Amino acid sequence: MIKVCKFGGTSMADGINMRRVADIVLGDPARRFVVVSAPGKRFGGDTKITDLLYEAHRELVGTGTLGKAYKKVCSRFCSIVDELHLSFEIEKVLEETAAEIVRENSEPFTASRGEYLAARVMAALLNVPFVDARDVVKFDGGGRFDPASYALVRDALKGKKRAVVAGFYGSDAAGRVRTFSRGGSDISGSVVARAVSADVYENWTDVSGFLACDPRIVQSPAAIRELSYKELRELSYMGANVLHSESIFPVREADITIHIKNTFRPEDEGTLIFPTEKYLARTERPRTVTGVAGKKNFTVIHIEKSLMNAEIGFTYKIMEVLLRHKISFEHLPSGIDTMSLVIDSEQLAGGMLELLCDDIAKAVSPDMMHIFKDVALIAVVGHGMAKSVGTSARLFSAIAKAGVNVRMIDQGSSELNIIVGVDNCNYERTVRAVYEEFFRE
Repeated sequence: MIKVCKFGGTSMADGINMRRVADIVLGDPARRFVVVSAPGKRFGGDTKITDLLYEAHRELVGTGTLGKAYKKVCSRFCSIVDELHLSFEIEKVLEETAAEIVRENSEPFTASRGEYLAARVMAALLNVPFVDARDVVKFDGGGRFDPASYALVRDALKGKKRAVVAGFYGSDAAGRVRTFSRGGSDISGSVVARAVSADVYENWTDVSGFLACDPRIVQSPAAIRELSYKELRELSYMGANVLHSESIFPVREADITIHIKNTFRPEDEGTLIFPTEKYLARTERPRTVTGVAGKKNFTVIHIEKSLMNAEIGFTYKIMEVLLRHKISFEHLPSGIDTMSLVIDSEQLAGGMLELLCDDIAKAVSPDMMHIFKDVALIAVVGHGMAKSVGTSARLFSAIAKAGVNVRMIDQGSSELNIIVGVDNCNYERTVRAVYEEFFRE
């Protein structure tokens, strides 16, 4: 069996935690390949290494030299090596890294050095080879992940009993370092798992798997022991942030199981995430609802026009407007004479909302347009909903009993999820009401 293990920032925060990571890896001979994040916060009020590196780049741009932020980075890594009692020349590596940062003068390169340095230290601690992601993880000219990476990773790890790979970054065709979005070490781990045909991709973090709801809203929500890739994608996208929402794609292609584990409670069961077909085959009666998740701060542009359904190219014209302004939409619920664009409000700042509405009006000449701001979306997710009569009735009854008005409803034909839109001010109340309905049985 081959396991690929990714360890997050809290797992790498200091020497004590890194030693704990090493014990976990060495405790199972199947844990062969390790992917690490940059050190995270050690305590409340502390600063993540990646944030210090972004600040270091700003100092470099502003003054031409590395300043206080990079000195803090050096102090953290020197402290980690001291705590581990490693005979590793960290000062020399930090000096070389500083020179590279100045020479490259690139924000992605600077930000990536947290993972680079953490991987160098972890490789020294485990006494195994270090693999620089710059050499094996590739991005194309548009900044997208290049599948050619799989062969490069596989070749780099071939014949190695164990190895450590830096997460979060890679390089483009010109050799310039590129990074995934924040939290992208999860994607790196998934890429390595796919490349080596791992049996399991273990993602180690500071929580014992997924919960059925945000514990900041619902006290002691139920743990999710098993779920499918599709459920994970929906819950992650809607705010359940245990795992990066894009990290499932490489492993999904190879039907690799993901196991979420807690570095600080390794004995806990965690959450197993299965390929959807495998999950449905092994689970005879899935729970009606697997989880409830959501996000605030969306804007809904509601468009009305008689005989919209008969107007060829109506939706295409609206999509052209969005494309021209480089605006993405979250959902597109529609009726025979109505359509609603649900857009993250951040994209509509600085007068963009007014400009977008004007261009939509010019493109399709609607009878009426309404704007609803400060909307929260709540997703109720679960394969069991497709087989349970009355799920929608229970959902909307619970919301009504909580005294909340539903602004929008969107349900896919697969019946995997139902999304409701409510005012931001009613978000927490709605989540609690829905959770109580389906999990306090």
